[in-house]
Amino acid sequence: MRGFSDFGYSYVYVVFDEGTDLYWARSRTTEYLASVIPRLPDGVKTELGPDATSLGWVFQYALVDTTGKHSLADLRSYQDWYLSYYLRSVPGVAEVAPIGGYTRQYQVNLDPNRLRAYGIPVSRVVEAVRGGNSESSGRLLEFGGTEYMVRGRGYARSLEDFENIPLSVSESGSQIRIKDVGHVEMGPDLRRGLADLNGSGEAVSGIVVMRNGENALDVIDRVKAKIKEIEPGFPPGVKLIPIYDRSDLIHNAIGTVKTTILEVAVTVALIILVFLWHFPSAAIPIVTMPVAVLLAFIPFRMMGISANIMSLAGIAIAFSELVDASIVVAEQTHKKLELWEKAGGLGDRRKIVLAAIKEVAGPTFFALLVIAVSFLPVLTLQAQEGRMFRPLAYAKTLTMVAAALLAITLDPALRLFLNGIKRFEFRPEWLCRVANALLIGKVRSEESHPISRHLIRVYEPVVRWTLRWKWFVIGAAVALMILTVPVFFRLGSESMPPLDEGAIFYMPTTLPGISIHQAEQLLQVSDHMLSQFPEVDHVLGKAGRAETATDPAPLSMLETLIVLKPHSAWRHVDTWYSAWAPEWAKSLFRHITPDTISTEELVGQMNEALKIPGVNNAWTMPIRGRIDMLTTGLRTPVGLKIAGADLQQIQAIGTEIESLLKAVPGTRAVLAERTAEGHFLDLQWDREHLARYGVSVEDAQRVIENAIGGENVTTVVLGQERYRVNVRFQRDFRSDIGSLAAIPIPAGGQRQLTLSDLAKISISTGPAMIRNENGLLTGYVYVDVAGRDPGSYIREANQLLRDRIKLPAGYSVSWSGQYESMQRATERLKLVVPITLFLIVLLLYFNTRSVPKTIIVLLAVPFSAVGALWFLYFAGYNLSVAVWVGLIALLGIDAETGVFMLLYLDLACAEARREGRLNTLDQLREAIVQGAAKRLRPKFMTFATTCVGLFPIMWATGAGSDVMKRIAAAMVGGIFTSFVLELLVYPAIYEVWKWGLHPHGVQADQSSTPLGLQPVESAGSD
Repeated sequence: MRGFSDFGYSYVYVVFDEGTDLYWARSRTTEYLASVIPRLPDGVKTELGPDATSLGWVFQYALVDTTGKHSLADLRSYQDWYLSYYLRSVPGVAEVAPIGGYTRQYQVNLDPNRLRAYGIPVSRVVEAVRGGNSESSGRLLEFGGTEYMVRGRGYARSLEDFENIPLSVSESGSQIRIKDVGHVEMGPDLRRGLADLNGSGEAVSGIVVMRNGENALDVIDRVKAKIKEIEPGFPPGVKLIPIYDRSDLIHNAIGTVKTTILEVAVTVALIILVFLWHFPSAAIPIVTMPVAVLLAFIPFRMMGISANIMSLAGIAIAFSELVDASIVVAEQTHKKLELWEKAGGLGDRRKIVLAAIKEVAGPTFFALLVIAVSFLPVLTLQAQEGRMFRPLAYAKTLTMVAAALLAITLDPALRLFLNGIKRFEFRPEWLCRVANALLIGKVRSEESHPISRHLIRVYEPVVRWTLRWKWFVIGAAVALMILTVPVFFRLGSESMPPLDEGAIFYMPTTLPGISIHQAEQLLQVSDHMLSQFPEVDHVLGKAGRAETATDPAPLSMLETLIVLKPHSAWRHVDTWYSAWAPEWAKSLFRHITPDTISTEELVGQMNEALKIPGVNNAWTMPIRGRIDMLTTGLRTPVGLKIAGADLQQIQAIGTEIESLLKAVPGTRAVLAERTAEGHFLDLQWDREHLARYGVSVEDAQRVIENAIGGENVTTVVLGQERYRVNVRFQRDFRSDIGSLAAIPIPAGGQRQLTLSDLAKISISTGPAMIRNENGLLTGYVYVDVAGRDPGSYIREANQLLRDRIKLPAGYSVSWSGQYESMQRATERLKLVVPITLFLIVLLLYFNTRSVPKTIIVLLAVPFSAVGALWFLYFAGYNLSVAVWVGLIALLGIDAETGVFMLLYLDLACAEARREGRLNTLDQLREAIVQGAAKRLRPKFMTFATTCVGLFPIMWATGAGSDVMKRIAAAMVGGIFTSFVLELLVYPAIYEVWKWGLHPHGVQADQSSTPLGLQPVESAGSD
């Protein structure tokens, strides 16, 4: 529970557990609130905020007058009483929050000298204004069979109506009206927020807040359709300029992922076609990919998973793994048909195909099942990381489950069907040749394949060398794994990877006490400077709060939304290809090395340009910033919370922390909230003097409320518009302490005293804004980290604070922001990953029925860790939830590659044993070479589809690509080293295992049965 108390308003935010029904939570909150309301001070009103959060700020616009005929008050009135009603009627919109401009107010400004001369107290004016603006009803009257509703029309319609309200009668009998003791004018209401557009001056802005649980893209489309519908009715010269439109980010991100999926699919299909060189066999895995995805969409729909950036990213990652089973089955079928044709083609071709499928169907099914199970830890993530990555995990897991089912259903059926087709004989001859080539084709052996032949020629002497020097190879692999351990500890850590949102969120903070006019000047200067950067499209700044419960920002907090142009319009920098590459080549090289400044460089330049005295800068992205503020209350990714009983002590601790953190490398800016430095003008009543003159504290306080602050006593109704009426003294009589001291206070009858007679006026400091979390007073320290990963920064800074800060009893300091989500994800993964590993081991054992084989398969895990960690290190990626998702996905792929490698070694040994060629070490080595080198094509194809198939993700640019790259980076590096080390080390380990158990021959060793399956008899033996 988090509370904020600022001038004139307070907010209480109740944060519920993930998965709690929002409307049940609102109902329970209302029940508890009902018991609290009677204990609140008089005049305090409570209301429940909208069913939305600040994360629902999906569309923001500005109203601009191109003619110069409409004032800010006119624009704000149109925004409040017309435009917002239209937009709030759009399905999915919770509210439209206005900010900027002036809210009109009828102001009754009184002259205290005239009031004193006529002997009229302020309270009498307040009562007269309230009574002079009301209507009544006389029920019904009937005349001539028609009923008439009786109305007393007493609403004031103009300034003159208020000026003519009577107050009293003078001694001469003349009426004393409001215009005799002051004047009435139209002015601005009290403001706690303002907006600026591009540094050109104050603007009127509106924020469309989406209802919780709605689809942002659908809501924005409906809002834009409504704007287009009502645009002809705008006041002349008024235009609505969209500033922030989240649908642009959504379309860009989904477009990036769709393009990547297409590139992955094409890459995988080309690999299959090139290596199999047999269209009927290649068509089956190619068909498997879209069918598996389409089948997965059925449970997607049932579970309510939309086609968002993360679910599509899960499909993109899974695409390269969907065809592994089909590839293994196709290769095994090719091998069996090749041997069958060499033996004379005796027997039924379909039985040969069926026998080949039976040999590998079990292991391939289990391999795909392991990949699906390996993603279970991602489904257990909580809070924001869970909401972000669960759709990815569901998408990948369901797609892999569909692929596993297709591997034992559709794949065998298609394979038997295509292999049963007889050669065509018809005319024209060229069409017949095309039909035979596409539907029947010729099965090429690995030795005759133009690519496989060269791969085998290179790999065979390598595998023979590894068998001769097996202990050296095994030792080198162990040494490489040991050398990788320090790399892991040198990787940085962060909670979530950066997402290029196409906009920057600049949130400077000033010290408490800044006036709204000073905030306006500061906002206009900073916005103007930002708009001068050539990469910037629009700048919309906000100081203070918008009129919504989703925005508790104080006036000292500025928020500037910087909408950027497309990267192609950014400033260019020299790269290794700038001087010589033609334009078409540059478009390719930009995927590797961008030739424009980076977002980090742009933010650094902006930060240097905006070093304004008294202002502390903080930079983030709009959605990321909203998530941080929503989940932790902080507006920077990293920060601290100080809890205790006294705000002065909390501020002292915060300023000490601020001074220490400035020296920590990576600190771009740090600011401790000045929780006790608000400025106050205190009126301390002298109770003895009040009693002497018979003035109650309540009467004296009411004069202060009416004369200085001004009380909104009634409301003017002008059609649909509503404006408040305020009564107070004229500005000259309340602009300084001397004027305040002379404010008259009635003391019975015609006698009036001054404020200085009854109270002491003094200036003091105190809490400008009170924060409370879980019942404790809290202060924040905001830290803007740059050029360093948050994980290492927090570790170093935390050690410094532990050594240097001595906390009083009852006070605590805790890290917040990304640290909370990092700790939460780490603790959850520590629990779930071992359980998942146990399930993987269990599945592998059920498949292999052998403890040694299970251990050999699991050796792929450390093999892949070598490449994954080194790749992350050289790519400059920190360990984040996205990287861990990639590492978790790598577990299943490791098991799959290990299973396939061991499968072909076992098949080769089983064949040698049946033929009596497994009695000596040389014969065992020949069998291993046969299984490793002679069956290289299926292993290389599975490697190429899973590793090379992910290259388009690493190649991708645009919104959403950063997250996918961090997932794919660990997979690409890990798959590569796992494949290389398995090719080199697995044969050596396999020989050690086989010959170590049976040094006098392995002819009778039944464990050579492929992965624990029963041997399949040759289908052509009958």
